[in-house]
Amino acid sequence: MSARIIGVHAADDGGLPMAVRRAAAAGARALQVFTAPPTYYNEKVGFKAEKAAKVHAALAEAGIERRHVLVHAAYVLNTASPEETKAMRARAGLAKELERSTALAAGGCCFHPGSAGDSDPSDAAVRVGLTIRHALETVPETEDGTRVLIENTAGAGRTMGRSAEEIALMLAQVPAELRHRTGYGLDTCHLFAAGHDIATSAEAQRAVLERFVAVIGEKPAFFHLNDSQHPFGSNKDRHALIGEGAIGAEPFRWLLADAISLGIPLILETPSERETVVEDDPSADPADARMIALLGGFLAS
Repeated sequence: MSARIIGVHAADDGGLPMAVRRAAAAGARALQVFTAPPTYYNEKVGFKAEKAAKVHAALAEAGIERRHVLVHAAYVLNTASPEETKAMRARAGLAKELERSTALAAGGCCFHPGSAGDSDPSDAAVRVGLTIRHALETVPETEDGTRVLIENTAGAGRTMGRSAEEIALMLAQVPAELRHRTGYGLDTCHLFAAGHDIATSAEAQRAVLERFVAVIGEKPAFFHLNDSQHPFGSNKDRHALIGEGAIGAEPFRWLLADAISLGIPLILETPSERETVVEDDPSADPADARMIALLGGFLAS
């Protein structure tokens, strides 16, 4: 497993240190968390140093490096919105996400760009990029180098970020001197749902990934490893356990064998087995442990 940094988005019932412990119990070397409730803008929510210190202590005990921690931004942030009120709240919200992620010393903060609504997609992509720029200009860079990372989308409705070209246009709005503080990541379910062929052969998958790298000009900073409940090109963002969805297990074996997955967080966002989590229970979700074992088997074979 040392060659790949596989992690989970663990339940944070009982606090973020408990999420760290649950991830470690599953065998994870990376972790994804929320720093605030994901159904709110949280544009005024901070992250105290005392809280960060407790998370850092838990990470050190678990052997998970801070740079392999990914913060997932709130789902409600619509940085592509043509509606000024929503766009301004999303702008403030993303800046706060970066502020909290920086306080946590996380490697990155990923976000969904949102929907263009009834506006031109190119204009929407520019708005997303300017929102990233605002966050980077608002939050000073630290030695930990926390980055703002665009996550590709499944392409439902008018959502942005389904293609390499859209992501490239977003990132093009960031000045050269700030560009190292941003980037993108790829979700396998979203790729598949958006009509990118990652499942018919290793060669087809490699072509998809190479196109993203060529168009955007860099490799992804993370992957979300998710199977899909819905068929190819469905534009539906519904995750399934690996090997139990329409993508199947083999494409994940190809991805783990590809050098593009080296050295970056590979985060499972697959369904949990537990319906409820006891706050003081540090044990792994059985599904997380099972998925990490499955991926470890791919690497060992």
